[in-house]
Amino acid sequence: MNIIICGAGRVGISISSQLSKQGHSITVVDKNSEDIQIVNDTQDAKGIVGIATHPSVLEKADAKNADMIIAVTRNDETNMVVCQIAHSLFNVPRKIARIRSKEFLKPVWKNLFSKENLPIDIIISPEFEVAKSLYRKLEAPGAIDSIPFADDMVRLLEIQIDEKCPLLNTSLSKLSEIFSDLQANVLGAIRKDKFIIFKKTDKLLKDDKAFVLTNSKQVDRTLSIFGRDEKFAKTILIIGAGNIGLDLAKLLEEDEQKPRIKIIEKNPERAEKIATDLNEAIVIKGDGLDENLLKEINIDEIDTVLALTEDDEVNIMSALMCKKKGVRRTISITNSSNYSLLQSSLDLDDIVDPRMTTVSTILKHVHKGKIESVYTLDNGDYEVIEAKILESSELLNLSIAKAKIPEGIKIGLIERDKEVIVPNKETIFKVNDRVILLSSRENLSKVEELFKISPYF
Repeated sequence: MNIIICGAGRVGISISSQLSKQGHSITVVDKNSEDIQIVNDTQDAKGIVGIATHPSVLEKADAKNADMIIAVTRNDETNMVVCQIAHSLFNVPRKIARIRSKEFLKPVWKNLFSKENLPIDIIISPEFEVAKSLYRKLEAPGAIDSIPFADDMVRLLEIQIDEKCPLLNTSLSKLSEIFSDLQANVLGAIRKDKFIIFKKTDKLLKDDKAFVLTNSKQVDRTLSIFGRDEKFAKTILIIGAGNIGLDLAKLLEEDEQKPRIKIIEKNPERAEKIATDLNEAIVIKGDGLDENLLKEINIDEIDTVLALTEDDEVNIMSALMCKKKGVRRTISITNSSNYSLLQSSLDLDDIVDPRMTTVSTILKHVHKGKIESVYTLDNGDYEVIEAKILESSELLNLSIAKAKIPEGIKIGLIERDKEVIVPNKETIFKVNDRVILLSSRENLSKVEELFKISPYF
């Protein structure tokens, strides 16, 4: 596809890098010449210096032949205008915009982005996407992450394998024998900073980060089998009440587990505002690095701490401080990938890069055909994909063995008529099956070919 990306910040450059490696024709537009120089020097993409809202700049980017435009500049209004011009002047079929401001996203203004007004097909609210990602982590406390597929009938669990894991050094074939009724499939693991696809003879090793697809009804049992049967946190501390912190608190207030929520916010005006926006959470004005304040709020009674301020160093330091005071689980967001590389040595349970959450969300809207959900692994080298079998699919009525699925693609689970199936070589693909699979970047075009009926736009 011909794709124009407006904005060469960290998100724009990451999307450009991954999509160009997938074989798409990418043009990146930004007014900052230094950022565009990085694109031209390091990527198989065309960089154009210019203001993205100028029609002449989009014309130079060949918008008339573009299949999609992705507006991820630093300004919401710019992103909206880009989509409007792309629609009105160049008839670009698919338009994605990143919009941060809550003012534009209120339900009362839902008609704002219709074709008759501001024609944006997909709106990405990065802060809300990060909040949802953090909430999923809290939903399955024994997992590093928990991602829904097939209308949440299937979950992808990221599980840390340590010396306490009962399945340590157990081959996948043995695992299937012991737990024959478990509707789960181990796709692979990150081992020594590199993702590997598992075969039946492969074993789980200490320090692996395993990726396991499982029936959502069996999440607790799956985690217990892997030695991760932690309970949902009863008391949660959020440090930083920006949009991410506020969105997360609202999601937690709606959870049936009804955890006790405490929030520390340094800005007095912001603290007062969110106190009125929330129903149950206790909002404290103060600094998350203040040891006396942590003592006052009974940090020793907190199960989980999430450090969500806009300062990476504050997040890391406050999470470390809470960890040393006995908090069982700490999660920190950082916009610098350098901290993620230091996670194990920092003794933090999880470090989240909001950029990659946004990138993964945008990427799932790029694929063709009936590909509905995407989760990116190993910086885009692999993706977990949900795809639907239609009557025109090449896979229809073929068994997995006869389908000759290439190496680099692994079928995980299949949802059929509200039932979850653990497939084997004899499993036959049926119409309307929702297939959750793992694919390497090199095979994404083959996945699209197997499942698509036409470009979705």
